[in-house]
Amino acid sequence: MDWKSRRISALLEAALIEDKAANDVTTDLTIDSGLRATGTIIARQSCIVAGIGCISAFLSLYGKLKPSGRFDVVSHPEIFDGVRVKKGQAIAVIRANAASILSTERVILNLMQRMSGIATLTNEYVTAVAAAKSKTEILDTRKTIPGLRALDKYAVSCGGGTNHRLDLQDGILIKNNHISLGGGLPAVLARALAGRKPGQIVQVEVRTPAELDQAIAGGAESILLDNMKPKEVAKALKLIRKALPKATVEASGNVTLKTVRDYAKTGVDFISVGALTHSATAVDLSMRITATLL
Repeated sequence: MDWKSRRISALLEAALIEDKAANDVTTDLTIDSGLRATGTIIARQSCIVAGIGCISAFLSLYGKLKPSGRFDVVSHPEIFDGVRVKKGQAIAVIRANAASILSTERVILNLMQRMSGIATLTNEYVTAVAAAKSKTEILDTRKTIPGLRALDKYAVSCGGGTNHRLDLQDGILIKNNHISLGGGLPAVLARALAGRKPGQIVQVEVRTPAELDQAIAGGAESILLDNMKPKEVAKALKLIRKALPKATVEASGNVTLKTVRDYAKTGVDFISVGALTHSATAVDLSMRITATLL
């Protein structure tokens, strides 16, 4: 993750401005402006860490809004994004002007808690698939909070998942509404195959045996089996492998931690799970701040 990119910097700066971090009246009235402090981020539960880079990024941006001097962010060499930490373990230590730590504490924790929650949930799905001795990959979706997609998808990768389309330009996926509005599956699939740019793969979502037959007959290069039970997925997969051996197959729709192993055992290439980003529970992190003795 490039935390200094224009896109990410704008997102983080907007968070600081939203929280009026440079106008923290409580800190301004109660804390000596020259006081330095140490802030230690603690994991209050076992989790997969994601978003450590946001700490330095937030502090740098805060310094541009309100000059606050030098700072250091230190983490143990064995702790980085994608690593599991134990309850009570220190994730990172910040040494900086006390006001800058106090004023950025909440945005730092908010972002890291969400990202680590996504990474942790993703890792649970990845672990479940691995337990089934399957090579199936866990995919995310575009069901992300508007504006946070890059961070949400990065968090998925920290948990061992694979990113699907980043945006609507990132791949061709024909869904049910395209089919109903475009004159039926055969018609829209043919237009997509004929009009796509070199290198673009055409994927089509199917919900019924009839649509599956049409997708196979039309030469779909990737087929998404939507809202089918594991037994239905296994049956469909056999038909696809026989007719379109090079096509990739994805299962999607209401997949849970209880059922993901059964889907993986069918042999599909991918399982997409919207819950990774739209329903992940934020992990519990806290920051302990103490005055630094000079």
